[in-house]
Amino acid sequence: MATLPITERTKISRAPKKGDYTEETIYSILDEGLFCHVSYVEKETPMCIPTGYGRIGNKLYIHGSVGSHFMRAIADGRTVCLSVSLIDGLVLARSAFSHSVNYRSVVMFAKGTVVTDEEERWDSLIAITEQFISGRWDNVRLPSKSEMQKTMIISFPLEEASAKTRSGPPNDDEEDYDFPVWAGVLPLKLQAQTPITDPKMQFDLPVPEYVSKLIVNEV
Repeated sequence: MATLPITERTKISRAPKKGDYTEETIYSILDEGLFCHVSYVEKETPMCIPTGYGRIGNKLYIHGSVGSHFMRAIADGRTVCLSVSLIDGLVLARSAFSHSVNYRSVVMFAKGTVVTDEEERWDSLIAITEQFISGRWDNVRLPSKSEMQKTMIISFPLEEASAKTRSGPPNDDEEDYDFPVWAGVLPLKLQAQTPITDPKMQFDLPVPEYVSKLIVNEV
């Protein structure tokens, strides 16, 4: 199990026992997420942009228009911070002070590189599409030459990153366990609902199996 080096920026100082620097944990969180937040500084102003992403090996990829101010800004080699968070539950303690959340998160620091190799550009778009929903790429119209020319793809090496997680019940002070209030965890999860067909659909097509298998049938 490979472990990323701990740096001054990735070292977990608050509740260090919750930190995890293994590639296994970091990659699993990134692979479950649907979008990340990219934070950077532009003309002394902090910026934070949510965007989709995809992972191939030890690289994270994002894409956008070649005319995007955001994309052009982070393509200049500056260090950015990317984060992905998954919320697993609300931790309801006996005291207001001890409330918390169960979560899994990754924070990484990296300098972006504009991807110019056409094969890598193509593979990264597959990864980004499949990150949204597995099986989609093989069923849609693929990008045209014109669309590819209008698209900038930036890669970020997963070399300086850390994960932080919390799980389990509340951690109340000993004297609070005698306080007469319900305490516990309210689990949360991202849940697929009934698909809504595009009103402009011109064909009578069923919902694809790779979509329908994600639907949760509520009783």
